[in-house]
Amino acid sequence: MSNIQKLPLEDIMGERFGRYSKYIIQERALPDIRDGLKPVQRRILYSMNKDGNTFDKSYRKSAKSVGNVMGNFHPHGDSSIYEAMIRMSQDWKMGEPLIEMHGNNGSMDGDPPAAMRYTEARLSEISGYLLADIEKETVSHAWNFDDTEKEPTVLPAAFPNLLVNGSTGISAGYATDIPPHNLGEVIDATIHMIDHPKADVEKIMEFLPGPDFPTGGIIQGKGEIRKAYHTGKGRVVVRSKVEVEAMKGGREQLIVTEIPYEINKANLVKKIDDVRINAKVPGISEVRDESDREGLRIAIELKKEADSQLVLNYLLKNTDLQVNYNFNMVAIDSMTPVQTGILQILRAYIKHREEVIVKRSQFDLTKAEKRLHLVEGLIRMVSILDEVVATIRASENKADAKENIKVSFDFTEEQAEAIVTLQLYRLTNTDIVTLQNEQAELEQRILELKAIINDERTLFNLMKRELREVKKKFAKARRSELQDEVQTIEIEASELIVAEDTVVSVTRSGYVKRTSPRSFASSALEEIGKRDDDELLFYANAKTTQGLLIFTTLGNVIYRPIHELADVRWKDIGEHLSQSLSNFASNEKILYVRLVDQFEGETFVVVTKNGQVKQVDLASFTPWRTYRSKSAVYAKMKGEDDEVVLICPVEFADLMVISEQGYALRFNLDDVPILGNKAAGVKAMNLKKGDVIKAAFFVTSNSWYLLTQRGFIKRMKTEDIPVTSRANRGLQVLRTLKTNNHTVFAAGLVNATADLSAVSKEVDLFTSANPTKETTPQPQILEVASVDGELHDVVLTDLTLSERTSNGHPLSEKMSQVGTAHLK
Repeated sequence: MSNIQKLPLEDIMGERFGRYSKYIIQERALPDIRDGLKPVQRRILYSMNKDGNTFDKSYRKSAKSVGNVMGNFHPHGDSSIYEAMIRMSQDWKMGEPLIEMHGNNGSMDGDPPAAMRYTEARLSEISGYLLADIEKETVSHAWNFDDTEKEPTVLPAAFPNLLVNGSTGISAGYATDIPPHNLGEVIDATIHMIDHPKADVEKIMEFLPGPDFPTGGIIQGKGEIRKAYHTGKGRVVVRSKVEVEAMKGGREQLIVTEIPYEINKANLVKKIDDVRINAKVPGISEVRDESDREGLRIAIELKKEADSQLVLNYLLKNTDLQVNYNFNMVAIDSMTPVQTGILQILRAYIKHREEVIVKRSQFDLTKAEKRLHLVEGLIRMVSILDEVVATIRASENKADAKENIKVSFDFTEEQAEAIVTLQLYRLTNTDIVTLQNEQAELEQRILELKAIINDERTLFNLMKRELREVKKKFAKARRSELQDEVQTIEIEASELIVAEDTVVSVTRSGYVKRTSPRSFASSALEEIGKRDDDELLFYANAKTTQGLLIFTTLGNVIYRPIHELADVRWKDIGEHLSQSLSNFASNEKILYVRLVDQFEGETFVVVTKNGQVKQVDLASFTPWRTYRSKSAVYAKMKGEDDEVVLICPVEFADLMVISEQGYALRFNLDDVPILGNKAAGVKAMNLKKGDVIKAAFFVTSNSWYLLTQRGFIKRMKTEDIPVTSRANRGLQVLRTLKTNNHTVFAAGLVNATADLSAVSKEVDLFTSANPTKETTPQPQILEVASVDGELHDVVLTDLTLSERTSNGHPLSEKMSQVGTAHLK
C-alpha cells in the first residue's frame, strides 16, 4: 500500500517553514534572557567545562573542543562552531571574553583566524562563574540530539552575561542587537534592582548609564539610551576618539585612538584614503595605520593650509569614524522571543538566579543532612564501640553484620553501611573530635541552607554577596565615554566646494542647467537651449556653493545644489528633472525658483487653487536624505484638480486673493499660521461651489488689474478692497451678466514697470516685464486669452481706473489706444 499523500504545496511549505523558523528562533540565533547565551555558545562552554578544559589547566587544541561539541551536542558544521568559539575569544567584540585562545584569532581588520588545527583554547576564568554549580542540579537538562547524554538548557550564570557581553543575531522574522555593558555597572544595577524591585529606568540609569563598548569610543544620545532601556529599541551615535596633534612646519595630523564597535579598521582606513584620493575634502595629504601592540592608532596627516576641524567633521559624517548603533534588544524569555527593556532583563536574571540558588541550596542541604546522619551514627557508635565490635565479630559476613547492627543498636541502613566500612584508624581520639567538629559544622550549615531556602531576604543577601565577588574580581574601568547630546555635524557646502561663478537657468517644463559665465556672455538670452513649447522661467548669476529650491504646481519642492547641476553651454537644453526624480509627474510644471545660501530666516506663503493658504518656513526645505531622487512636499493638495497658485517669500503684510467667479478678498498674514511642509493649510477664501482661486499677490501698490476670459481688462484701486479676515467670501469685482458671463482669467499688481503681453489662444499668455540679462524674470502662465489671433503689449499704468463691479474694457480696444500690435 502506497504511503504517498497528496497535499497542497502551500500547506507543506508553510508547515515546514514554520517548524524551521521556530527552531532557528528558539535554538540558534537568539540569546536566552537568563544567561545571555545562544545554544551554540552554551554548548561550547558546557562541553569544554565537562572535558576539564578550564582556565586553571593548560590550553587544548581548538579542533578537539569543536569536535566534542559537534559530536555530542551541536549537529552542525564545524565552521559555525569554531566561528562562535572565535568570537567569544575576541576582546574587541566581547566585553568579557569567555574563551582564552593561543594563536591567531582574527583581528579588527577583519583578518580571518587561523584554522582550528593550529589554535589552542580554554575557558576563561570568568566563564567558570557562568558554569559554577552546574553539577548541583541547579538548571534543567535536556537530551541531546541523539538521546545519548543530557545538556543544560541554561547555565547558572553568576553574573548578567546578556548585558555584559551583549548579543547580535538574525533569525526568521527576528533580529537582535544588544550592546555590551560594563560589568561593574551591570552588577551595581542588578543589586539595586534586588533591593528595589519596583525601580524605574531613570533610577537604574544612575548605576547603568549606557553601553560600554570594548573598543571604547564616544556614545552620544542619553535620551535614545533611555528610550532603548524602556522599549528595547533606540539609536545612539558612536563616534571615534580623535585628537589633533601638532607636527613640524606648522602642520597638523588627526590621531584616531578608538573606533566604533564592530567597525572593520582596515576598511575604515581605506575609506578615509579614498576621501584623500578623490579630494572630497581639501587638506588630507596622507593616511596611515600605525596600530601596534600598544594599541590602535590611525594617523591622518593634513596639509599646511588645511582646516583640521573641517576635515574631521567631514570624515565623521561620511566615513565610519562615526556610526549609528541601533538597539534592538530581543531575547528568548520562556521559549518566546520578546523585545525587552532593561528592567525586564534584570528581573528575568534575578528570578533565574533565585531559582539557581534555591536549587543549589536544596542540593547542598540534602547532601549535608545525609552526611550529618552518618556522622551522628558514627559518634553514637563510638560510645558503644565494644558492643558494636563484638556484634561485628560474631557476624558471618558484611551483610549479616549490617543487619545485626541495625537490629541490635537501632542504626539506619546508611549508618550501618558507614560503620561496617569504617577504617580502624578512624577510631582514634583525634578522629572522634574531628567527627564532633564536623557534626557542629554540618548543623550550622544546615541552618544556613534552610534560611536561604525559606527566607527571601537571606537568599537575596547571598545573591548580592556573590555578585559583589564577581565585580571585585573582574570589574574594569569604563572604556566608552558617554555624552548626553548628539553633536550635530554641520559642514558648509562652500567649505568643501571650490566656489565658482556660474549662471543657472530653469525652464517652465523642468529643464535645469548651469552655464559658465563665458558661454552665457557669448550668447543672446533668447538663444537658450529649450523645447519650442517651453519657456525660460528663471535664470541668475550664482555660485557653485549655492543651491536651488524649485517649487512645482503640484505642491512639490525639488532641491538641487548648484555644483551638482550639469555644466553645459547656454545653447544646450540641459537635464530634465524627471531624469533623476522618480516622482516627477508628466503634468507637473515649475512655478517658482529660489536661489538659496542657507535654510533659515525666511518664510513663504502658499495659496492653492481650491482655497487653502499657509505659511511655511524655509527651514522646512532643508535638504532631505533622498533629495537627489525624490522631491519633497511643500503643500498638500486638496483634490486631484488642485494646484498651487502662489508660492513666494513673505515680504509684505497684506495678501489679495481673487477667485475665478470674480470675488476679491484682502487679509493680513497674521491670520495665516506657519505650518509644516506637509500640511494642507487653512481656508483662504469661502469659495462658492465650483469657484476656484485664480490669482493671489501681495498688496504693494495702490492699484491692481483684472483680466477676464473674454479679453476685458480693468484697473482698480487697492483701497476698494478693505482688509478683512481670511475665510470670508470677499467683495465682488465683476458685474454678473445673464449670458456669456465674465470670469477672472488673471489678476495682478500695477506698478511702475508693469506691462502685459497677451497672446492668442493658439499659444500662451503671460505677465512680465520683457526678460533681460539685467533682471531675473518670474513670469506666470495664464493659459488662454482670445485677442484676435495677435500678440499685443499694453502698459498697465496707462489704464484708467474702473469701478469695482464693472467688467472693464476690451483688451484689444485698450491696446489699440495705448499699446502696440504685432502680427503673429
